[in-house]
Amino acid sequence: MNTPDKNHVLLAVNGTLMRGLELNPNMTKAGGVFVREDSTDAHYRLWTINDRHPGMIRVVQGGNTVGLEIWALPPASFAALLSSEPAGLSIGKVTLRDGSEVLGVLAEPWLVEGQNEITETGGWRQYTGHHHTA
Repeated sequence: MNTPDKNHVLLAVNGTLMRGLELNPNMTKAGGVFVREDSTDAHYRLWTINDRHPGMIRVVQGGNTVGLEIWALPPASFAALLSSEPAGLSIGKVTLRDGSEVLGVLAEPWLVEGQNEITETGGWRQYTGHHHTA
């Protein structure tokens, strides 16, 4: 596990920014350093957005845990990374399974309307079958 220095901000990602996936080069180009695999607490729902990327929303009830990765980023690279993300995704607070909060990629509600929910799969890797081998 990498330990980021105090000049980095932790970011939870749950889709194509993860290791080995389509947009991971955007993360590494922004100076991101992989910290660990983790998951949310049991208050999230996940949708596939046209099978291109996931959209995750926090809910009061009816949620589940969602697998994600924690990355450390230099604060100055946040804007560049976010601007490369698809429309409808934003940065918000994500509660992890241990109750701690980190910044993370969340979907705006309009993005998931009419899309297929994949919450029961447990995460984007499980849904797509793209498992990372270290």
